[in-house]
Amino acid sequence: MPTFVHGKSVDFELDDTGGTSRSISNTLNSVDFPEVTETADTTAFGSSSRSFIVGLESATISISGLWDATVDGYIKGGTEPASRSFIYGPAGSTGGNIKYTGEAILTNYSISSPVGDVVTYSCDLQVTGAVTRGTY
Repeated sequence: MPTFVHGKSVDFELDDTGGTSRSISNTLNSVDFPEVTETADTTAFGSSSRSFIVGLESATISISGLWDATVDGYIKGGTEPASRSFIYGPAGSTGGNIKYTGEAILTNYSISSPVGDVVTYSCDLQVTGAVTRGTY
């Protein structure tokens, strides 16, 4: 029997520029975490169907939420490190829940200030190396 979870329980942690893990879940309202496996075409002349082999895996993370000065300091408050550790728990950080961990490079940070709405931010991160699936 499947166990479904509500998105409101998400846990997302990211190292600040000094290397300290910071939970920024309380400012986020969206996390997208696509993982992709490349394939290489091995189809030879005379084949009637394509064939492939497994290639490299990659992942990106896109987060967005409500801008906060403290979180802004975590993201842009110093010299950009070579990579940052992340923890993503789609079901929250309760013991036994699934989490994904790894290292990522901040590739985009954007602040949006619309005249009639709340200030928001978004970040894109390129995962470098393997993603580990574990539990809290």
